[in-house]
Amino acid sequence: MSKAKKYFKLFISCFYISAFTFGGGFVIVPLIKKRFVDELGWLDESEMTDITAIAQTSPGAIAVNAAILTGYKTGGVPGALIAMIATVLPPMIIISVISFFYDMFSANAVIRAILKGMQAGVAAVICDVAITLGGASTKKNPFYIIIMATAFTLTFFLDVSAVYIILGCILLAAVTVSCKAAVKAVKAKRKTTSQPSEATASPQQFEATALPQPSEATASPQQFEDTALPQPSEEPSAASEEREDEE
Repeated sequence: MSKAKKYFKLFISCFYISAFTFGGGFVIVPLIKKRFVDELGWLDESEMTDITAIAQTSPGAIAVNAAILTGYKTGGVPGALIAMIATVLPPMIIISVISFFYDMFSANAVIRAILKGMQAGVAAVICDVAITLGGASTKKNPFYIIIMATAFTLTFFLDVSAVYIILGCILLAAVTVSCKAAVKAVKAKRKTTSQPSEATASPQQFEATALPQPSEATASPQQFEDTALPQPSEEPSAASEEREDEE
């Protein structure tokens, strides 16, 4: 697929998703998942979970943040710009049209009933995406279940602000990563110290190399005795023969 076709498909997908995102920014998450994860296959579930977390913790509208991150992940900086424009255009057009008929819409009982029904559908969609993405995360690490339960308890029962919960999760993640890195460093250090170095000679090698072997060129003691003392000649010399003749 060429870049032009990919960018065009990205624009159409984000425009379509943004046009039907009613009920809050979290509604865009299941729509993005269905389009880019299930249908196109440009993202996987873990990437979608990361995009959702970053979009929620970043300032600004969740829908726009999620679209920008999705566009950047699939098409780089141009993809992020295209996704942002495609996400902003539908609400801008719809709100501009509704502003002319606001008085009529606000007093219409039918429209209010439609909006009430949409809220129930939006809640069901958010629960579906929470269960799907949460289940994928907890399969990798069961400890996430405890974090999710703690965050839900703090938010729902104790009315703790989501800002403090997010900061606490960030701190917990930083401590966990630091501990894992320290444990890996200790294991690597123990492994290197337990194995002898290749450059260090073993005791057997030291004994073999410390005492030099006698050289072949060095004469043995027997060879030295044989060569140091000349053997008497068997033939008599000329002087001894002359003495015998005179006698």
